[in-house]
Amino acid sequence: MTKPEHQDPHQDHRVGVYNRMMERVRHTLENAEHSARPTLEHAIERARARAVELGETTREDAGRVADFLRRDLSEMGRYVNETGKEYNDWFHMDVELIEAKLLDLFTSVADQTKLELAQWAAQANDSGGYRSAEITAAGTLECTSCAEQLTFAKAGRIPLCPNCQGDKFRRLSR
Repeated sequence: MTKPEHQDPHQDHRVGVYNRMMERVRHTLENAEHSARPTLEHAIERARARAVELGETTREDAGRVADFLRRDLSEMGRYVNETGKEYNDWFHMDVELIEAKLLDLFTSVADQTKLELAQWAAQANDSGGYRSAEITAAGTLECTSCAEQLTFAKAGRIPLCPNCQGDKFRRLSR
């Protein structure tokens, strides 16, 4: 991925918050009693509240990051539902390039919430795509203006397209 010349440290901070919130979602889902398992939405909201409570970020930023998590998990659910392929294919890149912890994190959350992800996918058939300055999970995004591809080995801030300066992207999957 091409690094933009001027990075916003606030956006880079959101990447760390994104990763910590995803870890908390997984922890909430893994440690719940099976019969009383919280919904994915509840787990995301709990992670959002905890990030604010610990002073990791503001309430507003935590809300934005929670939206990014919902978008990425919805997209993953939609992809698996529509194609019948594995979660790993959603990343559209060699799994070896993705940090093992990140891959484990996403697939763990996805495995625990398959039914809920399917419901989210049905509700959010088109999430509106991805925009520059947002945070995204690992994988490949394609500029909707010029088809330039940006590959993320881990969660990161989406820059403007290095080719055309476009700010709208769609996720590529295998």
